[in-house]
Amino acid sequence: MSVSPHIYDGENIPRIMWAVVFSLLPAGIAGTFAFGYYCLSVIFLCCLTSVVTEAGIMFFRKQPVIPTIKDGSAVVTGILLAYTLPPGVSWYVSVIGSFFAIAIVKHSFGGLGNNIWNPALAARAFLQVAYPAAINSDWRIMHHGIGNLVHNITRIDSEGKLMDAITQATPLTKEAGAKIYTLTQLFVGNIPGCIGETSVIALLLGGAYLIYKCYIKWYVPVYYIITMFVMVLVLPQREVTPWANNPFYHIFSGGLFLGAFFMATDMVTSPLTKRGLIIFAIGAGILTALIRFYSGYPEGVCYSILLMNTATPLIDRYTKPRLYGTRRKKG
Repeated sequence: MSVSPHIYDGENIPRIMWAVVFSLLPAGIAGTFAFGYYCLSVIFLCCLTSVVTEAGIMFFRKQPVIPTIKDGSAVVTGILLAYTLPPGVSWYVSVIGSFFAIAIVKHSFGGLGNNIWNPALAARAFLQVAYPAAINSDWRIMHHGIGNLVHNITRIDSEGKLMDAITQATPLTKEAGAKIYTLTQLFVGNIPGCIGETSVIALLLGGAYLIYKCYIKWYVPVYYIITMFVMVLVLPQREVTPWANNPFYHIFSGGLFLGAFFMATDMVTSPLTKRGLIIFAIGAGILTALIRFYSGYPEGVCYSILLMNTATPLIDRYTKPRLYGTRRKKG
């Protein structure tokens, strides 16, 4: 963005990536407490597959393997993908999604720093199309946590084993008669949903840490969330659900905080300038609201950020700073 000389601030990719891993721990702990220890196997499988795929591709590309694994980028992708998955998802869905994120979304474009879309979100969109029944199923394996807050029933799985599950849909479901959750439940995370998106307070803790470390810009999640808040207020009500035009219900539900703090702030797939990042965040907020209100899909964070990732080169082109000493173009 500017010519030399550049000042080295002591940061590097591994330090930033492992800080992101650390910041994601509260959300993972909250998800495990809510849905049970099976969540840990989903997170582990996603991370392991991501790292192994990364190592294999770097080996075949005859690139350094160990430094690439140690930089933590594959682990971040694995964790973020796991956090967007239902806690009872089958193991092969986690493996296929992680392989797709690293091999197709990341390395087919040249590896870290060259990918157009956020790998975890692109893999989540792929799984949504490839395995809709597994991704959209309301069955959630429960062991403890919020099990006392929802109706538990027992069913027999494909292997003839008994398993406890809940039949509650996510808070953003548009089905008539769906359960409405209090803002306190949404904020703490006593709700069904994906592994890492239910607890707002856990995501806020992780996001605040990254802002404190200056690894992400505070105005990206703020503009994203505020835009979503305003859009809910001004858009005409289309759904019969009582929460349709409740902005607090919208911003505390679904993956908004996970996307705003950990995916819209991705250094590779987001714009480079402050003005570009603000445009990116506002655009993501608008698209999220439009998808939630006017599509059959209850959640819009994934596709809104992916669409803005696609627009990032165009945003960078029209928001690049003027070179010092040159005149501003007229017209």
